[in-house]
Amino acid sequence: MALAAVVLPLVLNAQSVSPDEWRTDFSKHTVPLDEIVSGGPPKDGIPPIDRPTFVRVPDADRWLGDREPVVLVTLDGQARVYPLQILMWHEIVNDEIGTTPVSVTYCPLCNTALAFDRRLDGRVLDFGTTGRLRHSDLVMYDRQTESWWQQASGEGIVGAYAGRTLTFVSAPVVSWSLVKQSHPQAQVLSRKTGFNRQYGRNPYTRYDSQRGPYTRFFRAKKDGRLPAMERVAALEIGGSSVAYAFSLLAKKRVVNDQVSGTPIAVLWAEGTASAVDREAIAESRDVGASAVFDRRLDGQTLSFAPSGPGRFRDQETGSTWNLLGRGIDGPLEGRQLRAIPHGNHFWFAWGVFKPATRVVK
Repeated sequence: MALAAVVLPLVLNAQSVSPDEWRTDFSKHTVPLDEIVSGGPPKDGIPPIDRPTFVRVPDADRWLGDREPVVLVTLDGQARVYPLQILMWHEIVNDEIGTTPVSVTYCPLCNTALAFDRRLDGRVLDFGTTGRLRHSDLVMYDRQTESWWQQASGEGIVGAYAGRTLTFVSAPVVSWSLVKQSHPQAQVLSRKTGFNRQYGRNPYTRYDSQRGPYTRFFRAKKDGRLPAMERVAALEIGGSSVAYAFSLLAKKRVVNDQVSGTPIAVLWAEGTASAVDREAIAESRDVGASAVFDRRLDGQTLSFAPSGPGRFRDQETGSTWNLLGRGIDGPLEGRQLRAIPHGNHFWFAWGVFKPATRVVK
């Protein structure tokens, strides 16, 4: 929700929901309705991008700074890039990459940049913004049934799809510089969106320097295992959730772990700016970026260690890898590790929705 539009929340109740505005079946819900509050803007008051257009890397390089955070999605042999300087003002992009319909989403208040497969029960959904928040996180709706969805978890919480979960698509937030180097043929979301917005400007100046989220939107008990605004590399596999504190990752740069029997590597590299620090995103402080991969390749489980800025070496073959899980030197040069979908959430946003999570700090 754009900071300029923030107003005191309205509890979701019969008085705050117009029957002319919503076709949602509010009798079906998996969360208390009074946890959902108004963020200020009305339904689709923050307009999603439904007909995205794209430009080439050299064109986008004219207005993207090297350290700017971008969402990278690679599917069906295609790489698409969604700058947070644009997502900041729209929060949802409904797109199709190859044969896969996806929604790329971002909630600035929770720092949750996540992508979902839009297919469910043989139907392709497209998403809009409800204008509501739950625990500071964006509540989306699908236009087909007008069910409401929790963006941070991908869970349907109100309406016909209450209790259902969308499939995550790997969508790491990395620096524009890394994308230019690794995917020079990528397509980049254009600033020509059909809307007049201050792309490149952050309306949440110094937000991630605060001690916690806006309390008017966050009504749950905070999980004190980490500071509320600590960034975490957060994921769930086989019903087990884990959060890796950025403060730890910045020191170790690699964590080799196992989650629900899946051996994973959590990688971290400096060089990516915060989207919610300075007014000009390109001038914001460096907070780094994370990536998560399955460590198995060709029947072998690899173990990784840091090897220079933005570089990692596996102990089994001595090959060198970049943050995107691509072998760039050694016997495994050119090979690609399987990405594990994850997010770089603020801790409060992950902890409130996944209270049973294991914390690595």
